[in-house]
Amino acid sequence: MILAWLILVLFIGGLAAWLAEFVDARLPRVVALVFLLIDAVLLLGLMNATPFVPAEGSGEWLVYLKAEWLPRFGIYFQLGLDGLSLLMVLLTVFLGVIAVGAAWSEIQERAGFFYFNLLWTLAGVIGVFVALDLFLFFFFWEVMLIPMYLIIAIWGHENKNYAAMKFFIFTQVSGLLMLIAILALAYNHYLQFGAFSFDYFQLQNVQLAASTAMLIMLGFFIGFGTKLPTVPLHTWLPDAHSQAPTAGSVILAGILLKTGAYGLIRFTLPLFPDAAAEFAPIAMTLAAVSILYCAKVAFAQTDLKRLIAYTSVSHMGFVTLGVFAWNEQAVQGAVMTMLAHGLSAAALFMLAGGLQYRIHTRDMREMGGFWARVPRMAVVALFFSIAALGMPGLGNFVGEFLALLGAFQANIPLTVVAALGLVFASVYSLWVIQKVFQGVYRDHPDHGESLVDLSRVEMVFYLLMMIGLVWMGMYPQSFLDLSAMTLGSLL
Repeated sequence: MILAWLILVLFIGGLAAWLAEFVDARLPRVVALVFLLIDAVLLLGLMNATPFVPAEGSGEWLVYLKAEWLPRFGIYFQLGLDGLSLLMVLLTVFLGVIAVGAAWSEIQERAGFFYFNLLWTLAGVIGVFVALDLFLFFFFWEVMLIPMYLIIAIWGHENKNYAAMKFFIFTQVSGLLMLIAILALAYNHYLQFGAFSFDYFQLQNVQLAASTAMLIMLGFFIGFGTKLPTVPLHTWLPDAHSQAPTAGSVILAGILLKTGAYGLIRFTLPLFPDAAAEFAPIAMTLAAVSILYCAKVAFAQTDLKRLIAYTSVSHMGFVTLGVFAWNEQAVQGAVMTMLAHGLSAAALFMLAGGLQYRIHTRDMREMGGFWARVPRMAVVALFFSIAALGMPGLGNFVGEFLALLGAFQANIPLTVVAALGLVFASVYSLWVIQKVFQGVYRDHPDHGESLVDLSRVEMVFYLLMMIGLVWMGMYPQSFLDLSAMTLGSLL
């Protein structure tokens, strides 16, 4: 039942945070933080769990739960936690705490409802990472989207309604295609075995004609590829990021994008191995295009948050590349990139949001020479920029290096093309530092006394993410061992 409690705690916490607003306007953030810490304690209790193989399943799982829900239609409340999903849930709870820190001072209006949506989004994400019934998986997939839409639409910036609607349309249309694919797969199970089933393990036994498998697989790929996102399904992301509040950007970049990558690893390739292998060259080509195209587009941005958003799409291209190479090194690299990018991108969006909160602009043309004014912020920005470009000794380097090493075994030309993205990453990362923090100080009416350095509380959150990236870079085996247990059975 501990998996159900991981989700229920956040649902209950969201309601408690909303009600706390009627007691004290500052109480919801404290309530949200407390419930996230409760989830963290529950997770720590699972770290030493002994892996086992469920009677009706395969692979080794740390925790497994299956209870009746709608048995007539083959739908069960089926949850499981293995090494891969444990890493993803740990990342979710950790960045949930970071998001609360990012919203601590920024969110003043309707704070209770904000933290309600934040915690319900995180609950939906955890549900996505642990659901093993595809109908239940889709239920949680929808649960995490609606609160995120509200976060952008209510607490966003100048074009928030446009960005929120674009986010909603892209995710709902792609989600509908994925739902059709899930129903088609369950129907094929009915044709072959005489009963509907949405059970992850049972659906792996369904035999499909090559054309049918390709069509259903594409439904999953579009659903997950939109969330990842990959070119040409990426256009919702820059608008959503630039208009979302800082905490919303942290959740979007750090966690929601990872649900798409997780879906590819957990569902798309294991359920459709032959169709995925046939589609792999196209998927890897899209990944290489995403890496180079979005790195190029990032150079044209003057909006700091849009620039970071395009770099996120570029870096997530390494994840797609590694997943569809489908060997142990490549997929391990994809998982490490997901974790490291979650921390580095979240930190960069926090910095961009912090600057906007201070000087009321995201336009880099109105920035410059900030190093002397905000030295702590400048050093933190330099660290995470270097992390994002793949500096050895930090987590991003390990992930992208392994992804390229594994992809090289699958497709040499595309890997060579994708590797050029590392060069572009170095250029745009250091260019941002030069534009914002170096050069002549650009005086602006909004700068004045509002341009203050990072507080001690803010530094604590950034230091936690720094420690995480250094840990991944210097001792990656602790993360690789956890995911190896899962990937061994999937591969």
